[in-house]
Amino acid sequence: MKENEFNYEVGNYRTPDGAPTDIVIFTIVTTERSSLKKSLPKRDLQVLLIERKVWPFEGAWALPGGFTLDTETVYDCARRELKEETGVDDVHIEYFNVYSEPGRDPRGWIISHAFLALVNEQLLLKRRASVDAADVQLFPVEEALKMNLAFDHRVILEDALRIIRDKMLTTTIAREFLPEEFTISELYQVIQTVVPEFAEQNFTRKITSTQSRQGIIEEVTDEDGRPKQSNLYSQRAAQLYRFRELAPRLSIYG
Repeated sequence: MKENEFNYEVGNYRTPDGAPTDIVIFTIVTTERSSLKKSLPKRDLQVLLIERKVWPFEGAWALPGGFTLDTETVYDCARRELKEETGVDDVHIEYFNVYSEPGRDPRGWIISHAFLALVNEQLLLKRRASVDAADVQLFPVEEALKMNLAFDHRVILEDALRIIRDKMLTTTIAREFLPEEFTISELYQVIQTVVPEFAEQNFTRKITSTQSRQGIIEEVTDEDGRPKQSNLYSQRAAQLYRFRELAPRLSIYG
């Protein structure tokens, strides 16, 4: 018999036991160097983790997240759970994948929706543990990948890291970790913090003159129209730049 609105039975279908969200929040932690010689600060890519205080995986570190209510979307759930478990609010998060491997959660057939963000460390200063979290901390990404994280959260973290590294090379997300006016060296360091293998000997020339990149950043000038420079992190003054509002258009054919 053909199914319709009158004979449909929800019991005929197996439904998941839950649809939680998991949120991967990356940040770049900046530490000034204690040296008499001027140099760029130390920058470290870190991830926000919570210590679980309930079963399953009580006492283990995990990504923040929780179950979606039937009165909200998974996006609403991600924002709510992030605030409840860490106290972090008003950060832009993006959906990036779904995780449904059988047996990934001892509570049953649990399909998790994952979100990520790369946010400025200043937005995480007031983080606090609450509800299902015993603690909330930032960990260097490489350290977090070696930890025995709850559920399949190491896999989720690895996937999110690949995506955020791609974004660092294909978007202007680096601007979130720089002052409005910055030097080329500062920009280069931020990129390398997220993508350690990034190496471009002619970076300055390419970022300022290559046709496909023209218009992404521009030189800063003073009130008299003269080039504005800074020697905050170097003995010799360097030209200051700023990002423009241009969103780069990329193509494998161009």
